[in-house]
Amino acid sequence: MDDLDTQVLRTALAWQAAGTSPVLVTVARTWGSAPRPPGSLMVIDGRGRTWGSVSGGCIEDDLVARVREGGLAAVCARGTPEVQRYGISAEEAHRFGLPCGGTIELVLEPVSERSRLAELLAALDARRSVERHLDLARGEVRLSEGRPDGVPRLDAATLTSWHGPSARLILIGAGDIADFIGRMAPALGFEVWVCDPREERRAAWQLPGVTLSAEMPDDLIQRLKPDRRTAVVALSHDPKLDDLALI
Repeated sequence: MDDLDTQVLRTALAWQAAGTSPVLVTVARTWGSAPRPPGSLMVIDGRGRTWGSVSGGCIEDDLVARVREGGLAAVCARGTPEVQRYGISAEEAHRFGLPCGGTIELVLEPVSERSRLAELLAALDARRSVERHLDLARGEVRLSEGRPDGVPRLDAATLTSWHGPSARLILIGAGDIADFIGRMAPALGFEVWVCDPREERRAAWQLPGVTLSAEMPDDLIQRLKPDRRTAVVALSHDPKLDDLALI
């Protein structure tokens, strides 16, 4: 299962292909208290549909209202990003539901071929980390290898953001504890694998969104090549399986 921001990128790409003029919204900077951290993404299209979140409520409502008024259509027509700040005054912070007088700065980016979302998603699917540079004047994107995560950097010319593959959880042993974890972790954005070569343990396993493997743990670990965004949890209580994974 994709994490929320990867879901936003896939949705933006699909809406672009459908011709609904999507705009990708990135939380670039925050001051004070903010409901969503820098780097959070949402997408909104010309029909007012949204996916993802930048504030958890009122800012999304304002962006939808701007779609209905044609404000975002103007952004799409220009084809270049726009920087939008919310919560400058206490009154505006209260209006948009920003707690404690917080301020949030967004970058609104019309999605096009220049956004290079297909390339970005292909890199994430291959578990590569990407540095994305958005030229604010031209709307063009440059991609390069980078660290898996970090706080976006916004200056007068460029928004730089970092994107890494989904956090991955490999559970050794298809028991009750793995079942409980396997129900919670996908909702938190983890890609979940359960490994158990014991047929009797796998027989009753039915959990949507979780990949079940009958491989020996060491074979699976070597095949998946764990990276810094992978956690292995040994739950079989059988050292012949748990130790193989951990070693």
